[in-house]
Amino acid sequence: MYTASFAFFEALWEAGVTHCFVNLGSDHPSIIETMVKGQNEKKGQFPRIITCPNEMVALSMADGFARLTRKPQCVIVHVDVGTQGLGAAVHNASCGRAPVLIFAGLSPYTIEGEMRGSRTEYIHWIQDVPDQKQIVSQYCRYSGEIKSGKNVKQMVNRALQFATSDPAGPVYLCGAREVMEEDLTPYQLKQDQWSSVEPAALSEAGVKRIAEALIEAKEPLVVTGYSGRNHDAVGALVRLADTVKGLRVLDTGGSDMCFPADHRAWLGLRYGSDESIRTADVIVVLDCDVPWINTQCHPSESAKIFHIDTDVLKKQMPVHYIAAQARYSADSFTAVTQINNYLANSAISEKLSSSAYSQKWDNLLEVYNKRLASIASAAQPKDDGTFGTGHLCATLRKLVPNDTIWAIEAVTNTGFVADNIQATLPGSWINCGGGGLGWSGGGALGIKLASEWENGAGKSKFVVQIVGDGTYLFSVPGSVYWISQRYKIPVLTIVLNNKGWNAPRKSLLLVHPDGLGSKATNDELNIQIAGPDFAGIAKAAAGGNCFAGKVAKTDELERILKEAIDSVKNGTTAVVEAVVAPGC
Repeated sequence: MYTASFAFFEALWEAGVTHCFVNLGSDHPSIIETMVKGQNEKKGQFPRIITCPNEMVALSMADGFARLTRKPQCVIVHVDVGTQGLGAAVHNASCGRAPVLIFAGLSPYTIEGEMRGSRTEYIHWIQDVPDQKQIVSQYCRYSGEIKSGKNVKQMVNRALQFATSDPAGPVYLCGAREVMEEDLTPYQLKQDQWSSVEPAALSEAGVKRIAEALIEAKEPLVVTGYSGRNHDAVGALVRLADTVKGLRVLDTGGSDMCFPADHRAWLGLRYGSDESIRTADVIVVLDCDVPWINTQCHPSESAKIFHIDTDVLKKQMPVHYIAAQARYSADSFTAVTQINNYLANSAISEKLSSSAYSQKWDNLLEVYNKRLASIASAAQPKDDGTFGTGHLCATLRKLVPNDTIWAIEAVTNTGFVADNIQATLPGSWINCGGGGLGWSGGGALGIKLASEWENGAGKSKFVVQIVGDGTYLFSVPGSVYWISQRYKIPVLTIVLNNKGWNAPRKSLLLVHPDGLGSKATNDELNIQIAGPDFAGIAKAAAGGNCFAGKVAKTDELERILKEAIDSVKNGTTAVVEAVVAPGC
């Protein structure tokens, strides 16, 4: 029997989707039949099915997988309630530009057995809603309903074209039981006719204008946020910094490893406020949603600003603008490569070999070394034997493999994490793309799964999740660590216990620095977290098959981290609760 559901899965595989993260329900009889049939009859040519006992975790896994590989993955959920269960993960996938296809069934539209798939259960009436797509459509690049099995492959491929074309992101398809049960004559598409849109480039005039502005600048600056999502863009940006000596690179998004920390032009991660923004006379904003926060920091009025982005107008943000001299809708890797080529072949580039540029290069190194020394000094443990996030991360970085992939969701501690992890390899740092806390649990599992898919069984890279204590609870750890054990996906999780959700306190103080709340305790602000056995939650969910540790003193830190790392290397997930001092 060849049904619309079978054609659906066939279309996924033919389009390059290798994994489906599923949470099944009463709308999926034909989907389940197809899974059994496909796994039995099309071994090696059928998506791997990963059962996820929570929809947000499912989408976060697909998000993490797609973020690392740039290959679209699939999530299957149950009608309207499963769609709602995706929760903040849809926001994250949208803001993080993760190519994911979400499929949900619809309640049957026939009642009296007119078609195979007609209503058979009480819940089919309760879950019949006017327009299920509208639950998530504002976050999706495309949403549509499969109304006939006869063009199901075309619908899948159209959705994936949107998902994988810049700006990439989630897409949503739904289909009723009757449609997905439809019997079909097997058919194939010409897959090479369903490619995504080719990357856009700068105009010749734009290349010339930006390149010449960088050459003439006294303090040129690139502000980026997610250009490193294309791993090739990292090398292109390094080449630009090597060419225009004196150029600095600031990350104000923290979504990806956009520029290596071992380069003298590295300014690190700073969320929207840094002295380099104030002093730069030429700024190139490259694939960045929030280059600066105007109420905290903004460029000089005389600065020349050029904005390059695949979504330069930020079409899903009702209020967004950058006071730029010019803006270009272009792919970051393509654009930076064009600028590099212009600089290599233009007569004006002779200026770059002058003594003034050599002096800039030397000055950069001096300032860079001072920055590293300052970071190291700030990360020293406290006299009372406690330590902060900086010292924890500096210690951890020395113990894990050099090619470790970091899945970060440290919220108010992210700056300390970035300063001390000092990522250098493309694809080695992946942060939550949006603001929906709880991504990193599923995200880390998806990244680990993707690394194994890329490198082969037993050859995946070491994956570390660093997550705040409140965010850890948002990540649905009961589901995350059940999946980790069920599918043998070992990761190391570090829970930063700073005794509460400190982000709301920071937000409060930015608006009411001297208000009543400024003098209140975490308990009085209703942001305190006290009592959870964070690692114990994971161990229980994994049926006891999880290393669980807790550390609060510097003299115990290295030993416990080594034990946790050894556990992961031997195939068992580890969770370490680290009690960290604030502000360092």
